[in-house]
Amino acid sequence: MSQQASVLCITDADVPASQALADLGIFPLIDTAWYDADEAIARLQPAAVVVMDGDDKRLAAIAAQVEAISPYVPLITVDPVTLTGLPNVLPLSTTADGRFDRLGARLNAALRVRTLHATVLRRIGDDAALQGQVPTGDPLDDATVLLIGRGASYPALSIALGERMGVVGALSIEAAAKHLNSRDLDGVVIGEGFSHRVIDAFLTVLHEDPRFRDLPAVLSGAAAAFTALPPLPNLEVVSGTPEDVASHAAPLIRQHAFDARLTRVLQSLEHGGLLDARTGLLTPEAFEADFAKAVEDTHKRGGGLSAARINFGVAPERVRFDAARILGRLMRRMDFATLQDDGAVILTFAETDLRTAHMIVRRLASVLKQTMLGLSHEARITPDVTLVTLLPKDTPASLIERLRGDDRRAAS
Repeated sequence: MSQQASVLCITDADVPASQALADLGIFPLIDTAWYDADEAIARLQPAAVVVMDGDDKRLAAIAAQVEAISPYVPLITVDPVTLTGLPNVLPLSTTADGRFDRLGARLNAALRVRTLHATVLRRIGDDAALQGQVPTGDPLDDATVLLIGRGASYPALSIALGERMGVVGALSIEAAAKHLNSRDLDGVVIGEGFSHRVIDAFLTVLHEDPRFRDLPAVLSGAAAAFTALPPLPNLEVVSGTPEDVASHAAPLIRQHAFDARLTRVLQSLEHGGLLDARTGLLTPEAFEADFAKAVEDTHKRGGGLSAARINFGVAPERVRFDAARILGRLMRRMDFATLQDDGAVILTFAETDLRTAHMIVRRLASVLKQTMLGLSHEARITPDVTLVTLLPKDTPASLIERLRGDDRRAAS
């Protein structure tokens, strides 16, 4: 695969990783030694950087320099010892005989994220209003990882990962498959408790489904001894403590969360800025306009219109955004919703009477109750739901007021 910008390989080794890239036809490809690395990055502005045999101090300096470049420049390091404090360094583990089997696929997947970032920046341009719609902060704050396991290491892995990102647990492959299909995930960590045959089948499903092919997948504990690995671009095998697993998984998960964030931003731009890039739902302003129009049309033509307010109490911001994205996947195409400033989600069910809306809301609330976790990763979030239907005397403002003030809990 050719790039307009170069791929820079930094190494002092006699047989660098660049040979593996050259064999894959990736060009333009430039080698440089460590002593000249910072100058080469500044001069070439590469599309990606691959590093080998660097110590922690030199790697940290290169990571800081690369992180400052826009659009996103992936930085891949081969067989790193530690990645603590290096959020933008993507690890790559070589095989037992030192081969770089996944280097080309890992690089191509990362370059697709760079291309998406460049597209978003180009679409936004100098428009200050559009720039303000792009979420800021660490993408890992939005990330959710699926932890699969049932061995002794499972609690420690849950804590280590949970300190960095949202965690959804699954004690079986069947439960993991349900989570994959019902929510947006940014990575999968597989622990102990499964046979090689089961792991192979699960990884094969990830590889064969284009929705999950670029999803980071990390094998840890006893699963790290597994040798028959499908060619997933972001598959990593990590032997070590739960903290080692979390520190190696975090950069790959962060990149995927960044990719998902960019995708939502692009969808928002394609809809004229009417979608919230954090949730994929309507912005409060767009929702207010659509809601007023829906109420007006219902009064004119007749029929039903119902609305629900789902409140998550004191749940942290990440939990509310995650819930909003889940609702966006589950609700019907004719319905619309928004995440309000107070953290509650308001959903509008067009052409829907109270009984039908009640059934829909109970199903949505049940899914949320079963999948959402709070900060402790133990206590589940139980959403409070208020449901109302449009009355002949209602205005958009009075309907919203009843949503906020009604004490009924249609599904809790």
